[in-house]
Amino acid sequence: MNWTALIVFTLLFGFITALGFVAANWRRGDLDLLHEWGLAGRRLGTWVVWFLLGGDVYTAYTFIAVPALVFGAGAIGFFALPYTIIVYPLVFLILPRMWSVAHKHNYITAADFVQGRYGNRWLALAIAVTGIVATMPYIALQLVGIEVVIGAMGVQAEGILGELPLIIAFVILAAFTYTSGLRAPAMIAVVKDTLIYITVIAMVIVIPIEIGGYTKIFAAIPESKLLLASPKDGNLGQYSAYATLALGSAFALFLYPHTVTAILSSSGREVIRRNAAFLPAYSFLLGLLAITGFMALALNVDKLPEYAPQFARYRSNFAVPALILHSFPNWFVGVAFAAIAIGGLVPAAIMSIAASNLFTRNIYVQFIRPDCTPRQEAQNAKIVSLIVKFGALVFILALPLQYAIQLQLLGGIWISQTIPAVIVSLYSRWLNPWALLIGWAVGIVSGTWMAASQAFQSAVVPLTLDGLTIPGYAALYALGLNFATAIVLSLVLNPIRATRGMDQTVAADYRL
Repeated sequence: MNWTALIVFTLLFGFITALGFVAANWRRGDLDLLHEWGLAGRRLGTWVVWFLLGGDVYTAYTFIAVPALVFGAGAIGFFALPYTIIVYPLVFLILPRMWSVAHKHNYITAADFVQGRYGNRWLALAIAVTGIVATMPYIALQLVGIEVVIGAMGVQAEGILGELPLIIAFVILAAFTYTSGLRAPAMIAVVKDTLIYITVIAMVIVIPIEIGGYTKIFAAIPESKLLLASPKDGNLGQYSAYATLALGSAFALFLYPHTVTAILSSSGREVIRRNAAFLPAYSFLLGLLAITGFMALALNVDKLPEYAPQFARYRSNFAVPALILHSFPNWFVGVAFAAIAIGGLVPAAIMSIAASNLFTRNIYVQFIRPDCTPRQEAQNAKIVSLIVKFGALVFILALPLQYAIQLQLLGGIWISQTIPAVIVSLYSRWLNPWALLIGWAVGIVSGTWMAASQAFQSAVVPLTLDGLTIPGYAALYALGLNFATAIVLSLVLNPIRATRGMDQTVAADYRL
């Protein structure tokens, strides 16, 4: 047991837990109303949204999953870097339109917008269910990060006690999410990002000095991991896998309910545009963190006997914690591990809020209690936010993953299938709502089948066309089938006026 690290970790974790409860009184609003609890009253400014989106997007995924993939699989793990660069111009161009129409019509979720746009509650239900299900593996990824760092400090046991760190994290997360809503992760994100920047800067300065410089780090990496494998024998191999992972992840990122929630909590369109310009600062941070996977490889941390039990349990996901343990004094280990754990806690809180917003607005109110009061609506969302976290635990226990990043890629396959109904509909209503619903079903089934064909251990599947094999991200292949189905069926159904539904929005709503 690393008592020094554990004490520092506990103190910092306790501080942010207290902060989560205090946040209920920050920018005070009636937390018995859903837009106050779930969107912080839509009053968050540029810098708070910057920290919130940073906490939303750069998470345990950044600190644990990406370096673990670089450590285990090599250069392919750097796909995360271009995808976070591709996405921000899309945010700048597209999401201010989403904010404008949501602000005008009091939409809280993307499914609210779809129902308002098409007047089809079944299509809205499909979008809501997709968002909830796609969010659960992402929450699970955050909890994996928390579990790994707690285990790294020596808190390990067999059986139910082995899952105790997850239970503790769940209780803390559930408590302040229920009490403070979105205000809690918004306030904690400031502390979280400060700790992460301190940790990353220390890692990229101290560890290379210990090894002998970046030249020695890269010289120690086998060529097979330093570079993408070249195409051969009619197979594009890692080239197409890298490109499609980057592009597909970029398309998916700001469709997730938690990122939509952060965007809709903004006080105006300009807040979103400014953040699209500022957020690439986090992409620089991500690049530095990805390189730590190579640092761990150069030091052969998986070969050090003192870390053998942890690598046996957590596999490549233990690479960065082992690197930190090996390179820093115990007190700083506590700071770094707290940064990682808080980096998982903040987005997990936002994700559970976003999923509960979807269930409440688009399932509970639409199909179960259409006559519920605003207070009953908010109370239901608070309860559902607790249930969602249990669903995330199922993903951890049911899917034994070598790389935690597969949790995020699995969610990306599903959430990408909402692009035609959500993103395209911000610009055009030509696609028929029933065609969109059938296209969505085709995309979900085909994407899930592709992931299942890889035993859910990889999101990259081979596509063979005229003798050329193109390994690619299943999300893009499924999305292609989704779009093709929606376009063909729209040509058939659009002449039937009764299938078109009613549009609550007008062109001016998108330019507020």
